[in-house]
Amino acid sequence: MCPSMDKYKDIRPYHDDEVRPVLENILGNKECISAVTRLRFPRASQHFSALLNPLVIWGLRRQVRKVDSIADFQAVVEHYMTHMIKTTTSQFTVSGCEHLEPGKAYLFLSNHRDIALDPAFINYALFHQKQGTVRIAVGDNLLTKDYVSDLMRLNKSFIVQRSAKGPRQLFAALKKLSSYIRYSTMEENHSVWIAQREGRAKDGVDKSEPAIIKMLAMSGDKKASFADKISALHIVPVSISYEYDPCDVIKANELSELERTGNYEKGEQEDVASIALGISGQKGHVHVAFGEQLQGDYATAEDVADALDQQIVGNYVLHPSNYFAYKALYGNYPSGHYSHQKLVFNNELLKNEEQLFKERQVACPQENQRLFLEAYANPICSKRERGGDVKA
Repeated sequence: MCPSMDKYKDIRPYHDDEVRPVLENILGNKECISAVTRLRFPRASQHFSALLNPLVIWGLRRQVRKVDSIADFQAVVEHYMTHMIKTTTSQFTVSGCEHLEPGKAYLFLSNHRDIALDPAFINYALFHQKQGTVRIAVGDNLLTKDYVSDLMRLNKSFIVQRSAKGPRQLFAALKKLSSYIRYSTMEENHSVWIAQREGRAKDGVDKSEPAIIKMLAMSGDKKASFADKISALHIVPVSISYEYDPCDVIKANELSELERTGNYEKGEQEDVASIALGISGQKGHVHVAFGEQLQGDYATAEDVADALDQQIVGNYVLHPSNYFAYKALYGNYPSGHYSHQKLVFNNELLKNEEQLFKERQVACPQENQRLFLEAYANPICSKRERGGDVKA
């Protein structure tokens, strides 16, 4: 390991020579095996976990018996991703890959809807375009178990230390994070993914936080201008859109609680449950849109955030669910939809889809349905605010 990399050891992804020992630790972790058993056999595990656990260990050992590198581990992940896409999406599409140069490292900044799947879908798209997969920023608030942290870091995740206490410790953690991202993209020529904001956009409003941009500019040549520091990172905006969000009812409940009380306390394993639901739930059509690398001479973090939002919102692919929600809230489809609306929304297939969406809405408690609908309709509102096309 090179000396300059040692300083990132506590946050960086694992290296190839660490893979096998980490896998052995995971396979020997009883809590991890029990969690996998519950995921694979949700009903049977309630009564026969003692019998199923050895079977799960055998299966896992068989799958990873030849895994000796990060690339080997990601090949296993790709197999599961392919199965998940086949079973939980109606289609998976990608656009904008023509903007990416082979062999060039980028900092992908995307909207954030699903804890685990946003970067996973982006990685899947890159992998099948023969591009290198990304290193993934993940908050330490999600790493409540050692085996979860190990699995994340085997899959090229690096840790964002959100639990840092006090101004000095927080500043040091942010500076280290900024330095690692710059080191990865500029020194190791390895692409990175980070969300445009901390936490998911549960209300469907995708808006970049200038604080993220300020963090990125904390490192680099002290003599370089703000614009040069940003330009050197090769930032590419990415939009990911889900026709259906498996966690939509849960998110509406959280937003409703915040509206009523001003506070929402997450359960101990709520994020882990959201990850599992996001993976297993039906998502309909999922689209990943890669934008163009930011090239402006930006003076402030707010300028960069606005440029990001212009592309993330502009490239966001709208689905029928967005229009159904908009109509349910406002009584009609958006006016910018023009006559194309009649061609799309008056056929029998779309009528059936609208009925399915209504059934999904009814499954949400009545008092939370406005927030449920807004989360689906807000991408249309965001496009209209920026003068974008809202035609399907």
